[in-house]
Amino acid sequence: MQFYRQLGQINALTFDLDDTLYDNHPVIVRAEQAMFDWLAQLLPASMVISRDNWQHLKQQLAAVDSCLIHDVSAWRYEALKINFMQLGWRLKDAELAARQGLALVLVERNKVDVPAETHRVLALLSAKVPLVGITNGNVDPQQIGLAHYFSAIYQAGRDGLAKPKADLFTCAIDHLNIPAEQILHVGDHLHTDVFGAKQQGLHACWYNDQQRVLTSTTGNCLPDIEISALAELLPLVGLTAE
Repeated sequence: MQFYRQLGQINALTFDLDDTLYDNHPVIVRAEQAMFDWLAQLLPASMVISRDNWQHLKQQLAAVDSCLIHDVSAWRYEALKINFMQLGWRLKDAELAARQGLALVLVERNKVDVPAETHRVLALLSAKVPLVGITNGNVDPQQIGLAHYFSAIYQAGRDGLAKPKADLFTCAIDHLNIPAEQILHVGDHLHTDVFGAKQQGLHACWYNDQQRVLTSTTGNCLPDIEISALAELLPLVGLTAE
């Protein structure tokens, strides 16, 4: 545990979900592979979009409609729909297939292996202080067994613009109904989590379990505290770490 600033009284915590409470990378890899496998079954091999062209299509759509980057499900749906339409499909058929593709991806996306330690720490924390989830992703917290630890969970797209924009942090502050400086936000990303939280007056905890190097020790990307294990949060609310 590394302190960069002194913390005041912490009366609530907000949590990023992906890559903070579980390793999200293999989940997304599997979900993407499931989509390409499905496309390979649906289309002739010559018509299946390459991974590079898929990413290019997504970026083209985001350039036209920047709101898509704040809703990853809508972004994937639109990309699938446009891909089918570029192949000559009628709009109605493209929309139906895009919905089917998104549904398939979401099934895989919610096959998350949440570590036992995450459950242990969240159970202890939630019995002591209120917890709120804040995510830019589209995981279903109920399906992966995390929803019951949180008094509320806010998701980009459904509930506002993605972090580091203010929307989700504001939702959490309003829900908790306590001063922002009494809330500690915990997340793995220095920009979306640390910068976003500090901009809204919350304390920020950088979850760094990958031994990444903090390249700047100034400005709003500097966390108040850095941890490498979730159990390090327990003493901050008066609980023992063991």
